[in-house]
Amino acid sequence: MRKSATPLLIAALLAGVAGPAGAKKDKDAPAATQGSSVEPENPYPSTYKAYPGTATAIRGATIFDGEGGRIDNGVIFLSDGKITAIGGADTPIPADIAVFDGTGKYVTPGVIDIHSHLGNYPSPGVDAHSDGNEATAPVTAHVWAEHSIWPQDAGFSRALANGGVTSLQILPGSANLFGGRSVTLKNVPARTMQGMKFPGAPHGLKMACGENPKRVYGSKGREPSTRMGNMAVNRATWIKARDFQKKRAAGKDQSRDLGMETLADVLEGKILVHNHCYRADEMANVIDMGKEFGYRVTAFHHAVEAYKIADLLRDNGVCSALWGDWYGFKMEAYDGIKENVPLVHRAGACTIVHSDDDNGIQRLNQEAAKALGAGRRMGIDIPDEIAWTWLAINPARAMGISDQTGSLKVGKMADVVLWNGNPFSTYTRPNKVWIDGALLYDSANPKLRPVSDFEVGQIGAGDVK
Repeated sequence: MRKSATPLLIAALLAGVAGPAGAKKDKDAPAATQGSSVEPENPYPSTYKAYPGTATAIRGATIFDGEGGRIDNGVIFLSDGKITAIGGADTPIPADIAVFDGTGKYVTPGVIDIHSHLGNYPSPGVDAHSDGNEATAPVTAHVWAEHSIWPQDAGFSRALANGGVTSLQILPGSANLFGGRSVTLKNVPARTMQGMKFPGAPHGLKMACGENPKRVYGSKGREPSTRMGNMAVNRATWIKARDFQKKRAAGKDQSRDLGMETLADVLEGKILVHNHCYRADEMANVIDMGKEFGYRVTAFHHAVEAYKIADLLRDNGVCSALWGDWYGFKMEAYDGIKENVPLVHRAGACTIVHSDDDNGIQRLNQEAAKALGAGRRMGIDIPDEIAWTWLAINPARAMGISDQTGSLKVGKMADVVLWNGNPFSTYTRPNKVWIDGALLYDSANPKLRPVSDFEVGQIGAGDVK
């Protein structure tokens, strides 16, 4: 039997009647610019509006601040959607506010997943919902992942309730060398993609190396069919993009080109490059290509062989978004090791744990725990609070949102998880999750167990009839 809408979804629907604060009227929409060199600044702006919260304090918990700090028997205070105070047991707590006892529990920033396809490969996983790969040409820089997102994907609520995920980047798939723009979302119920869109977050550009592009297009008898073909098409595309960017910068009149606008924005540092790439040699080639054309890869995703070139990644300021132990499922993933994450971390390179999976996103704390354990078994003893940076400030920095979230610092968004034990334990689950200070998940309150209106009934996911 299909579930009825949850209170949060109903609230989202009701909030939409009046429209979110700050939403543009139709008369303010960007004018058409056909034939002009001017790109609309933001033709699909965020209309995100935080759910209202109440002033809240958590005391007595062990706090990981997301930047490597730890406070035992700590206190954190949330009000007006922000973190207002954080400190030890003597931190003042105002009277007449909601206070939660965190004794024996842990508090962390909300988990941030830098690599997700929720919404553009939603549940149920049927062909009608397969909207992540525009696999019609090796270069599809003109498409935007946000235009495929279905906000009612049940995966969003599962990621919140089971994994404490409060923000996530949605990327196009990896069939193409240039897959298109990514978008960053707040993990809240909303009627539209714009209502989830993280305010002020930059777009990303999804690129891909290796087997996927050459297999997809080589099988169609077209370029690229080899890794050298991959690089050749990449370079030829960047040459065109550089020419377009120079003309645009000079104010020369030219017709709009959606793909070239995206790539020109990359060259001007407005869009961040997120590159699917497994093998060390290919990552090195892409780093060189970035130097040739004047852009930098923000993060290599999957990066199964990152441990082989961890110093190169460190020296070039490139993050690695990694799995704990997912490898060996195809040739370019064959040379993976369980110690990849801790080895990259030990080298001083930016290290991130990511999912790329609608189940994995619900267990990113366990994915990080597997990597942490593998490191300790080989003598790399990384403290728990340092390892939490892999799920918090590091992905936030690589997504361009670290000034707003990713750590428990005064003035940042109150995106907070209270775990019922050490979050690196297999037995630990979120107890409560706040986004912008609003309590959106509470394991003790059936009305705050968010479930999509299209959710398939599961034990523990609400009332199943």
